[in-house]
Amino acid sequence: MKKRGSGILLHITSLFSGYGIGDLGPAAYRFVDFLSNAQQSYWQILPLNPTSPEFDNSPYLSTSAFAFNTNLISPDGMVHDGFIEKTDITEIPAFPCGTTDFSAVIEFKETVFTLAFERFQKKITGLPEYLEFCRINTGWLEDFALFSALHRRFNGDLWSDWPEEIKYREPAALDAMRESLEIMIGKEKFLQYLFFRQWQMLKKYARKKGIALIGDIPIYVNYHSADVWTHPGLFQLDKQLRPTVIAGVPPDYFSKTGQLWKNPLYCWEEHEKEGFSWWIDRIEHNLDLFDVPRVDHFRGFVAYWEVAAGDPNAINGRWVPAPGEKLLTVLKNRRADLPLIAEDLGIITPDVTALIDRFHLPGMRVLLFAFTQDPANSPHAPHNLERNCFLYTDTHDNATTRGWLESDATPEEKLRLFSYIGRELKPEQLPKELIQLAMMSVADTVIIPMQDILSLGGISRMNRPGTDEGNWRWQMEKDQIDPSLIRNLAAQTRIFRRA
Repeated sequence: MKKRGSGILLHITSLFSGYGIGDLGPAAYRFVDFLSNAQQSYWQILPLNPTSPEFDNSPYLSTSAFAFNTNLISPDGMVHDGFIEKTDITEIPAFPCGTTDFSAVIEFKETVFTLAFERFQKKITGLPEYLEFCRINTGWLEDFALFSALHRRFNGDLWSDWPEEIKYREPAALDAMRESLEIMIGKEKFLQYLFFRQWQMLKKYARKKGIALIGDIPIYVNYHSADVWTHPGLFQLDKQLRPTVIAGVPPDYFSKTGQLWKNPLYCWEEHEKEGFSWWIDRIEHNLDLFDVPRVDHFRGFVAYWEVAAGDPNAINGRWVPAPGEKLLTVLKNRRADLPLIAEDLGIITPDVTALIDRFHLPGMRVLLFAFTQDPANSPHAPHNLERNCFLYTDTHDNATTRGWLESDATPEEKLRLFSYIGRELKPEQLPKELIQLAMMSVADTVIIPMQDILSLGGISRMNRPGTDEGNWRWQMEKDQIDPSLIRNLAAQTRIFRRA
């Protein structure tokens, strides 16, 4: 991360696929080839954790901080590895183009997964790789597989609404559930193995092609998750095991009433007593999966916005200190290089900046943010950048660059933008201009969302913070990347010494 490079932000789900959702199959390998041919160094994705319809399929509201999103398993990869036959996937639904219909995807893949597991059961003892996967990951896999089976058994109800003996994890009750749900538990473990197997093969291919994978670690976990159910003492819960306070951020660029994320907040005292063992396991797990993980909402390690459970918005919250320095010191003592990216967007105070500087972590800068204020003093403006940062034109939480100019930018923001660039631009011209600004900057690393590479408008936006419906659905269309795009991006990357 200390030398010049560039890459593209594109979540796995957004790859083109004939199966309704991007996956770890042929399109992922073709995208690695595209990155390599375009002289890129990085592929950044969003969290790979499980998603569920109850939470709008958000990768940031997962049922596990360790498990994988099995919707991303490639049917073609399953055929290649002998888990299903080609004839098992001949009747494919007519999935929509350019967007993901999660309900249709889940229904289709559930049928395929059931066939694969039925065949797998007959030869499970002959697959030492599967047994080794279960052994290595037993620390999270067993609890997650049981949680996932219970989630289905109780029709997606919150775990705090499950029968008391299961909610409070009474050993006899859990043993009874493990016995009655044995097949569902076994199937979930098998699917986690399938994902891991396909991910490791893709990671190996990316490394061969010189592409580093950037992952994403949400700082908080979902209340309805195996983590909170299994480790309630690590979170601020009442005697009924419900959150007393929840996470969010105060009023900001995205919302005048702040953002109410509703995640339970950590009981940091308990984490310290346990030597931050849960966090150590989580960070090391992600370092095994990715070359460079990004820590989302890094400022929460210094101080977090605490909102009383039940408040209608985040306005009346308060800042509470967190032991981020102690945690990072423990992590640094275990791994000297500690290749993490600090997502330091939002309300950043000097103590947050000091912690990032002390551990020499690269932060994030976003070009669009330079024009929400006077760019003369904005830390996001190209002339104010420092080398040790990851520079984005925009992120998955913003409008696309073109969409921003088309419909989101205020007249004042447009004036600042045009004054900075030196001329007025049409919306379809802006992505190319900002990509050039980013590439020629001093920032060590530049990451461009794929929507900006393709100069797409607002309909291709990935997420709108503060909303609970309609996000995470954008998907590329077939043959959207043409040879001229590859040539131009490669030439630009070489010119600015990022190849």
